[in-house]
Amino acid sequence: MEIASYITGFIDGEGSFLVSFSIRPKLKIGIEARPSFSVSQHERSKAILEELQRFFDCGGIRFDAHDQTYKYEVRSLAELISKIIPHFNQYTLHTSKRDDFQLFSKICELMKIKEHRTDHGIRQIIDLAYQMNNLGARRYTKDDLLRIVSKMNV
Repeated sequence: MEIASYITGFIDGEGSFLVSFSIRPKLKIGIEARPSFSVSQHERSKAILEELQRFFDCGGIRFDAHDQTYKYEVRSLAELISKIIPHFNQYTLHTSKRDDFQLFSKICELMKIKEHRTDHGIRQIIDLAYQMNNLGARRYTKDDLLRIVSKMNV
């Protein structure tokens, strides 16, 4: 089996595309958006994470004490745009994760053109991010984030 297709299938089941937000009062817009692509595995399957890191030639592997797993993660916007997104555009996902990926791609493209630094752009990014299927708990609600943006732009 071709490795690129295998990797897409593996990510379809195990991967995650996420955009998290942090409140940053020193930023003009008040919020920092952070896109990331990640895959978590138990220590016994850490080798596949190392294979992913070699294949994509970016990202890092770290131990996540919260759930006792190892996590391969790519957080660099430049690497997401130049390596991760092109792979999944060429080798398409087949589950509902494809919808998350498409939203994620749009967010990364908006960030590439610095839209996350504008009132309209960050609102659009927040809206897109909250359409993604995020199984983890979010620190802030969509309304919380939009209120912060409104306060910063009074």
